[in-house]
Amino acid sequence: MAKRKIDGVLLLDKPFGISSNNALQKARWLLSAEKAGHTGVLDPFATGLLPLCFGEATKFSQRMLDADKGYRATIKLGEVSTTLDGEGEITVSGEVDCDEARLRTVLASFLGEYEQMPPMHSALKFQGKALYEYARQGVEIERQPRRITFYELNLLSFDGATLVLDVLCSKGTYIRVLADDIGKALGCGAYLAGLIRTRTAGFLLEDAVPLDTLIEMELPAREAALLPVDSLVNDLPQLALDAQQVDRILHGMPLPDQVPTDGAIRLYGPVGNRDNARFIGLGEVASDGVLRPKRLLAHFPD
Repeated sequence: MAKRKIDGVLLLDKPFGISSNNALQKARWLLSAEKAGHTGVLDPFATGLLPLCFGEATKFSQRMLDADKGYRATIKLGEVSTTLDGEGEITVSGEVDCDEARLRTVLASFLGEYEQMPPMHSALKFQGKALYEYARQGVEIERQPRRITFYELNLLSFDGATLVLDVLCSKGTYIRVLADDIGKALGCGAYLAGLIRTRTAGFLLEDAVPLDTLIEMELPAREAALLPVDSLVNDLPQLALDAQQVDRILHGMPLPDQVPTDGAIRLYGPVGNRDNARFIGLGEVASDGVLRPKRLLAHFPD
């Protein structure tokens, strides 16, 4: 089937065992879309929410990469993994001697800003090669810790050996490093036994479409599952423009009229022969109150 201009956002529930890129390419093929991109890698080991951007939506995908994330993590105590998760070689590391009260105290110690060391088994690059490639060769590369933030660490269950957490954290956080650090703090070792991404920015897993379901859909139903392009920027203030203002913005010209906000702003207005307001992209208002184009759509989906 010929590739088509498809614009929008698909909330995909990524299954276990496939990479984010493989999931993206499968969805792209199912929609016969020309252009597509994802909004943050989920390891094959992980499942859950993977927003996919098609066409004009790819222009705004960076905002999803920078967004806070939510996960449900299953952590096994008393064992460690060479990869810090269930894909590595797992060995017994120590006796678990921990009650729920102590566990909650340890979890509370991670809340707030935290210096986290990226793992060797990661896609971070060193001299053009992913760290996991060095790790497979037994080579350790010096890394610098990252400042990340844990906003919430909510204990859902604990049976004495396995705990389940709901985690809300900043971008760039490695949950398997959190699992390893919890094991070290408890003195028994631990690894990440399961991971589900439950949210990113304003999107939730319960609104996502499982890949198997997407495969079973007819093409019109797949297209109907797409969210509009501006769903990626719904948190920003919006401004309605008239036809003359739209024309100026689309030609790269600023609007000198005072706008009662600073920073990025969603822009809507009539385009061409269409009288109804359409999302035309993002503008940016500087401290002088002048609105300038920031990132605009090249065409305007129906």
